[in-house]
Amino acid sequence: MSTHVTPLKDRVPFGQKAAFGAGHLVNNLLPGSLGVFAFFLLTAFGMDPFLAGLLGGLPRFFDAITDPIMGYISDNTKSRFGRRKPYIFIGAILSGILFAVLWQLSPDNSQMYNFWYFLILSMVYLIGNTMFSTPLIGLGYEMTFDYNERTRLMGFSQTIGQMAWMIVPWFWVLIANPDLFDTQAIGVRRLSIIVGVICMVLGMMPALFCKEIDQANLTNRDDLTLKNIARNFKSLLHNMVLIFKNITFVRLCAATFLVFNGFQMVASFSYFIIVFYLFKGDYGLAGTWPAWFSTISAMFTAFLIIPVITWMANRWGKRRAFIYATVLSIVGYALKWWGFNPDNPWLMFMPLPLMVFGIGGLFTLMMSMTADVCDLDELNNGMPRKEGTFGAIYWWMVKLGQGLALVLGGLVLKLVGFDQNAAQQTADTITNLRLADIIVPATTAALAIWVMWKYDLTEEKAMEIKKELVNRRGEL
Repeated sequence: MSTHVTPLKDRVPFGQKAAFGAGHLVNNLLPGSLGVFAFFLLTAFGMDPFLAGLLGGLPRFFDAITDPIMGYISDNTKSRFGRRKPYIFIGAILSGILFAVLWQLSPDNSQMYNFWYFLILSMVYLIGNTMFSTPLIGLGYEMTFDYNERTRLMGFSQTIGQMAWMIVPWFWVLIANPDLFDTQAIGVRRLSIIVGVICMVLGMMPALFCKEIDQANLTNRDDLTLKNIARNFKSLLHNMVLIFKNITFVRLCAATFLVFNGFQMVASFSYFIIVFYLFKGDYGLAGTWPAWFSTISAMFTAFLIIPVITWMANRWGKRRAFIYATVLSIVGYALKWWGFNPDNPWLMFMPLPLMVFGIGGLFTLMMSMTADVCDLDELNNGMPRKEGTFGAIYWWMVKLGQGLALVLGGLVLKLVGFDQNAAQQTADTITNLRLADIIVPATTAALAIWVMWKYDLTEEKAMEIKKELVNRRGEL
């Protein structure tokens, strides 16, 4: 049990936590909105499903390249405004504007015009979004150097970020509502402008109100030139190999890959089970039940699970908190077998408080532990500190796994016999779908527990590392 009391100098003021949380709200609202709006490429703009799939997949490869580059640039920037905040400020403006511009499509345009418009603008949008999100993650890692305060900061920011997932499911309802918009295409265009403006304003908050560390002691940084950026890009794979020799960090990446992408593989299954099992394929009867399922999940995560996870981590340590939370999520997944009941749809909410422990605890704890790993890396390899690089590679793994999960999720749907054109699914298909909805995330969660079982960066070890670093280069 932890007896450590966070020194006053290491506590992050509430205003800075709120500003950092606003950034995480944007970091969730933009991809969440993108996922919902992408559905309307098919229905509102008449995009061929294969071309729509390319528009979802191709930008991910580009995004995987830009993240580590931006992490390197942010780590080595020297300016009187800081090394993170100028990019966050400019990136927030670009992200909001470009998100709105991205969706100003028209069904009257040719299909290939809309395809190339969206593909090219997606690449440009991702540059602005990477400029915002990668330095934001790095900023969070360095806002405090206290073992427990890091968890409180990440927990608070994740709570704010979950509010995006309470809002996003209702975009389906708003865009398709003929009383609000004459057509779905008009709904997408107008709602994208609203989302863009909100994200632009909230995204600037971390740049305006969060405090960066003193750059005076950040020695041995590269001069930020095009030549050095190009050289770093050439050695990117080599640098990634070196970072992945850090076994502690590899455990975090592997556990995240398993828990998050096991969840992502079957994320759409609950929607299909609600429609085809609970309501016999009647979309009218299903109504807003799927939206409520997603919203209630996010509410449990934000207001119950994350505070409990933060308390568990500060009391028993981050590793044990992760294991306990993941075990509870496995129990929640199993309860879905009884929770999805055609005789009582309300029971679908019964497994949620346990099920969301997995995702609710995952990023709160993993982001906090990655900050600890940055200290370990400085101890072993010296300056410069690499918060931006570690954050970029961690999220590169998440995005890579997310793309893989989308592919495998479609494969699982095919294997269970799901027919997207059928008004009703066969009894065997529904049974197999329900089993996959439980077995896939429960199995990957169990594997993540095995991966984290020997994670050894404890509170005591983190405190010793911090003390040695302060002796070596002073306080940051």
